[in-house]
Amino acid sequence: MIAILLVVVGILVIALLVLNVYPAFGAKPAGKGKYANQIPTPMGMDLKTTASLLRDFIKGNPRTKPTDVLPMGTLDASRLQGHQEAKVTWFGHSALLLELDGKTLLLDPMFGRAPSPFPRFGGKRYSESLPIEIEDLPAIDAVLFSHDHYDHLDYGSIKRLKDKVGRFYVPLGVGAHLQRWGVEADQITEHDWWQESEWDGIIVSCTPARHFSGRSLTDRNATLWCSWVIAGQETKVYFSGDSGYGPHFQEIGDKHGPFDMTFLECGQYDARWANIHMLPEETVQAHVDLRGKVMMPIHWAAFTLSLHDWNDPVERAWNEAKRLGVEMTTPHIGETIRIGSEDYPHSTWWR
Repeated sequence: MIAILLVVVGILVIALLVLNVYPAFGAKPAGKGKYANQIPTPMGMDLKTTASLLRDFIKGNPRTKPTDVLPMGTLDASRLQGHQEAKVTWFGHSALLLELDGKTLLLDPMFGRAPSPFPRFGGKRYSESLPIEIEDLPAIDAVLFSHDHYDHLDYGSIKRLKDKVGRFYVPLGVGAHLQRWGVEADQITEHDWWQESEWDGIIVSCTPARHFSGRSLTDRNATLWCSWVIAGQETKVYFSGDSGYGPHFQEIGDKHGPFDMTFLECGQYDARWANIHMLPEETVQAHVDLRGKVMMPIHWAAFTLSLHDWNDPVERAWNEAKRLGVEMTTPHIGETIRIGSEDYPHSTWWR
């Protein structure tokens, strides 16, 4: 009995050491409070729901990953310098490269192989490569993060990016992770919901989302989660981060809309956790609430984090957008599109 207790204690001690020492878990935020959503957001993890999830994960779905290599464009680093035209390039999942008023910004640049503190054991990225390697990127004027989950804030990506980046914009508490990973405190600007910063003529506004945060067993909701409004001289875009559907989209649309383009979560959903990840039909409605002109679905085509078919999110959103008369653009990963164009890509390449 004593031997068993010693083994258990030993395992607990090792686990605590890993949580506190292993850098990928990030840092403990300075505040001691917990953040909350604007409206009640239950995640439905009762015994019945948990049992049904366990059953479905054991059963599996062979269509959660593509069987063919996904089409991918290639970025030329030499053309990413100082162009005034507003452009965006999608890297898969929620990672975007935004060119605006001569500035280059990265949004949730998760470029790692798996959304996990231990990438060798996490769910592998669908593609073997990226449109451009981190080392080949030019100087990045700013990086914006929506929250600290592994599929958005990646330790390995930050270590490789940080010396190229001028400024980081993050929700409250997330800066502690970056500082632990070697980013200087004076490069980081933290925001609460509805706070904004002006930076060389570009205004970044931190806006609500309906989600949660945390990177380990002990830091649930210890940092804030958010969406972002990014406004240049002539172009304004909205980036959702992760969010369930809620009245905040209408509120943001009323306060900051209309938007030339919305980048909206569309994937990794399930009816059992719809409060924190929108269903595709809700994604299209969120775009309408925001008063967006053109919608780009994100949070899909890179990782499997749910049980639906890998291309189900974009197919359902495509059909709903047609029903509601919403213009939805569907670029390939690595394909650069001009915001405000009269000829957005609309191919159904995922079929």
